[in-house]
Amino acid sequence: MKYPRIVFRSLLIINYIGFGFLLAGYITLKPLLFGREADTAKITQAWLSGLCSILSIKPIVQGRLSTAPVMLLSNHISWLDIPVLGSLQPLRFLSKSEVGQWPLIGKLAKKAGTLFIERGSGKSSQVIEDLAATLEKGETALIFPEGTTTDGQQVKKFHARLLKAAQRVECSVQPVTLHYRRNGNPDSLVPFIDDDEFFSHLLRLLKAPPTKVYIFIHSPIEVTANSKLLEVAKLARGQVAGTLNQMEWQNSPHARLKNPSASYSGEEESNNDAEQPESREWQLPA
Repeated sequence: MKYPRIVFRSLLIINYIGFGFLLAGYITLKPLLFGREADTAKITQAWLSGLCSILSIKPIVQGRLSTAPVMLLSNHISWLDIPVLGSLQPLRFLSKSEVGQWPLIGKLAKKAGTLFIERGSGKSSQVIEDLAATLEKGETALIFPEGTTTDGQQVKKFHARLLKAAQRVECSVQPVTLHYRRNGNPDSLVPFIDDDEFFSHLLRLLKAPPTKVYIFIHSPIEVTANSKLLEVAKLARGQVAGTLNQMEWQNSPHARLKNPSASYSGEEESNNDAEQPESREWQLPA
């Protein structure tokens, strides 16, 4: 069964990447031919949603992304995190500079308006400026404050430096917890860690059966000029880790979990303000 699956899905992904280049050409040529810009963010969202379908990734969402511009802070497991979250609504992404060098995918990422950061380069000040400009224009930005990927069963320290962009424009941050499961267990194929190479990782995914990604979207955390960013980062990390720990040790995340914020702070909190999508398959009690 694996051989027909990988052949069929490989043909799909090749054609779909080709379709992505056609869209990139449209984005480039539309202002020249019609005198107005293409809606790059919405085109990117639609393309990423299609990519998730081809890779047999089913997002299951709890909570709702803010309609106001926010900085999303998510745990980081794989390059798949970007299409998964980017399929929910138009976003601007911050990614490591190496992604921009990947064949084909790097060019598509650049055309989609991805911001790149070179780790250890000392250029974070420019990235902060770019993120602040993105938020000030009313766009939502996604960053991975761990600064690296994990195996998906832990959450590393959230670094606070890039949160200066949110503070500069007094924009809220919104934590997001990601958890991939395949065949009822934490997914061991999705993590993109250590010396993984993009195309070999993609090949493993194309061979594999479908996976589900559980997405818990926490309430926004207000950031002002007086906010202590280390405390904001610690609070966001605690909420993400609290939810992940409860997901990880359940036989199925469909089970009712305790409130993740309460798990971190020791206090029960109401979740009545969060709108719940009608198609959700699991929920947290209020």
